Parts: sequence; C-alpha cells; structure tokens
Amino acid sequence: MISVVDTGAPTPCPTPFNMAAYVLAHASTVPDKIALAVLGPARAERWSYARLEAAVRGTATGLTEQGLSPGDRVLLRLGNTVDFPIAYLGCIAGGLIPVPTSPQLTSREVSALLPGLEPRAILHAPDVACPDTDLPVIGPESLAAMRDLPPSDYAMGDPERPAYIVYTSGTAGLPRAVVHAHRAIWARRMMHDGWYGLSSDDRLLHAGAFNWTYTMGTGLMDPWSVGATALIPASDISIAQLPLLLKRHDATIFAAAPGVYRKILTQHDALALPSLRHGLSAGEKLSPRIADEWRAATGTGIFEAYGMSECSTFISSCPAHPAPPETLGWPQPGRRVAILGKDGPVPRGAPGIIAVHRHDPGLMLGYLGAQEEMNARLRGDWFLTGDQGVMSENDAITYLARDDDMMNAGGYRVSPLEVEEALADIPGITQIAVTDIEVKRDARLIMGFYTGPEPLSEDMLRAEATRRLAGYKCPRGFFHVDTLPTNPNGKLQRRALTPIYEALNGTC
Repeated sequence: MISVVDTGAPTPCPTPFNMAAYVLAHASTVPDKIALAVLGPARAERWSYARLEAAVRGTATGLTEQGLSPGDRVLLRLGNTVDFPIAYLGCIAGGLIPVPTSPQLTSREVSALLPGLEPRAILHAPDVACPDTDLPVIGPESLAAMRDLPPSDYAMGDPERPAYIVYTSGTAGLPRAVVHAHRAIWARRMMHDGWYGLSSDDRLLHAGAFNWTYTMGTGLMDPWSVGATALIPASDISIAQLPLLLKRHDATIFAAAPGVYRKILTQHDALALPSLRHGLSAGEKLSPRIADEWRAATGTGIFEAYGMSECSTFISSCPAHPAPPETLGWPQPGRRVAILGKDGPVPRGAPGIIAVHRHDPGLMLGYLGAQEEMNARLRGDWFLTGDQGVMSENDAITYLARDDDMMNAGGYRVSPLEVEEALADIPGITQIAVTDIEVKRDARLIMGFYTGPEPLSEDMLRAEATRRLAGYKCPRGFFHVDTLPTNPNGKLQRRALTPIYEALNGTC
C-alpha cells in the first residue's frame, strides 16, 4: 500500500468571490455580536461585527481615494494593534493586495524587499522600522479617519486572482513573496472540523500578535468566517497573564505556538479554566511531553496542525479525531497528501517527503517573481514541503525532520543563509554559520559559529545582529571556532554544528 491519502474533493469556491466579503459575511446576520475583543490587563476593547465591517469597508473607500487601484500591492508596516487586520481586510475588500510583514524587520530588511515587491503604497506606523522611499506613506491617523467614510462595495471577481502576499524564508537565503488567491480563505473551511472543532459559539483566544500570519488566519479570519468571537491579547500582555485572560474572558479555544504552552506550564502545575474546550498548536513541532503536561494541568487536549506559508495547514488532529501518540494527525477532509521518494509515493511505513497535491485549493499561486523556485517544488501532481515524514497504515502521518537546513525560531521559518549573509561582513569575522539548536528540552534557539583571528565581543555581535536582522532571526549566542565543519568538497555541514555547541557547553 503506497503513502497516498485522498479524502475527496472539497466544495468548490463560489464565484465571483472576495475574501473580505466572505470573512465578514456574518455582519449582516449578527451585527451586534462581538467579533473582536482586544484584551488588556484591566479592560477590553470590543468590536462588533457591524462596527468591524464598517471600518473595513470605509478603509477600502479611503485607500481608493488615495489613488490606489485593484491589483495594486500595498506594504503593511503596522504594529500589534487593531489597525493591522482592519487595513489588511480593507485592502482586500477594495481589490488591493496587502503584504503584511513582521514589525520586527529592520529598515535594511524592508529595503531589500521593495525592488521585487514594487508596492504602490506603504501603510506605516511611526514606531515600526521602515526605510525612506518615494512611495506614498499612509499613517495610523489617516487610516483611522478612513473608517468613518462611506462603505465601499466589495470588489468581487475570480477566486483565483491574487488576494494577499506573505513572506517566507527561501531556501536560497532570500525571503520569498508567497502569493495567495482569494480562494485560500475558502480552503480553510477544511480546517474548521479537521483541526479546530470550530463553531459560532466559540470564543477563540490566540496568544500571538495581530501581524503574525498564524494569528491572522487561526485567530481572526477563521473565527469571523463562522460568526465566532476572536480574543487577542493587547500588546502589553505577557505570557504569564494569559491564563487569567483565558479564565476571565471565558475562552473556549486557545491557540498558541508550542513555546507559549511550555512557558505557561513552567509557572503552573494546575489551571482552572472551566470554559476551555481544548488548545491548538502550530508553527513548530509540539512535544508530546508538553501536550501531556497541559492535559494534566487543564484537563483539556492540544490538537496539532502541520502546514506552511505556502499552504497553511493540511494535516491535523481534532477533537473528534485525536491523533495517535507522536503523530501529527491525518490529512484534513478534502485534502490529497502523499509521502514521496525519488520515484513517487513510498510504501506505507517508509520515510519520504511530505507533499500536498498541486491543485489543493489552499496552495499558493506561486512565488512573486520566482516561478522557477515554484517549479522546483513541484514533482508531478505534488508540491514538496521539504519536510520528512512517514504515513502509517491508518493514514496518520508522523513528522520526522526538515529535509534541508531551515531553522525554526518560535514558529517563524528562518533561512540560515539569510542570517549568515547579513552578518558575514562584520569586521573580525572570516566565516560564519548558524543553525538552531535544542538548548534545553523543547526549546530551540539560533546559534552562530564564526572563525576569525580572535574572539569578538559578544555584546558587539549581538548589537550588530540586532541592527541588521529582525529579533527572531538573531543568534542568541556566538561561538568562536578554529574552523567550520565541511564535507570533503568543502560544503558547510550545519548539522555538525550541534556537536560543537555541545562540546563548548559541556553537554551531550
């Protein structure tokens, strides 16, 4: 039996279609229901469905009045506030293509994106890094004023046309612009039962920031598309305060990266969360130990999902179908998934590359300006994820490892080449290599290893990294070595850096 699962064709996306119109459709049926609550330590900022839709459609009107036209790309350099999702959906409502980016990116990193992206405008908060350009810049005060403008009609059209762009680390070290169609939100319906167990009665609290793609999808767009309530912690809320918010605001579902669960569990052996039904985890591999400890502390399970920037999640467990121990779960209803070897699908139980069908409705349209890289990820009917996995006889899939050197920093995929290139010209460094290392159980950090005439000040290296790179890309430690590990052909062997770290730190 070969490693292929076909769960049947999903319901086709309707046409004409607009992603924002779909997400906010419940504004006409439950206008006074709370769509969003931004949770502060003492009070919450609440947005009804009617207020949210009016703000989004008014923003679409305002952006059009600024001279922007359907199909124009708009770069979002906004902070962790409600401005972000309103601007994002406002662009989509008007047929523009928003490009959300992490506020942690430095001006240098943003500058490198502009030539390939060619945005027509930048939505920019003053406290977020952004280079000086000749592009029109629209600030928070102007965006806020747009919310009161007359509502724009939704720009309906082909669900296959571009809706938004997100960035992911490319294997060549350059960030790749991932172009998604309007149909991508419709494809996420397969996750409602296949992962979330989501209904209109739910109150889903996501621990991430507004401007993280995991939060935007799981924490906002999906709850709104079923008429549920999204709960987002304010920017000044710490992880330590999340259990109180979960209890105080009657959260029924909690979504977070594995590291958030781990940090909560270091502070609590037991948590009284009477409204909580279960947790969700994505972004990086969930440790079975964390899942077991969370169940012991709360009496609820954590359901894991596997996906990527190019296709969101397509393998998961769910409340109605919990995954066997150590596995990710199953392909969601409506998905076609395979485990591939060099000659096609491998036998059940054999390792290979996890792949999703090239016609999956949630798969990206492609990489902006890099069709050759998209082509390189395709093999026949399949899109290669770059991750190794194995499929059991009962269709459950177990994650094994990355098939390349990509790193995971708190749920963000980071290319080592991008980090190495940014730091290579620091005076005193001859060569540098980075990798992510498990520094303690269930905690991985990026570490840097460099050669040079003599060891350099770690404070100086950290300062240079902070100036050149987003915080989540910065190495947390730097180690001076005599040589970097290479193979007989002189190619750097990043996987051999972990033993060097263990030797330097006296661990094994």
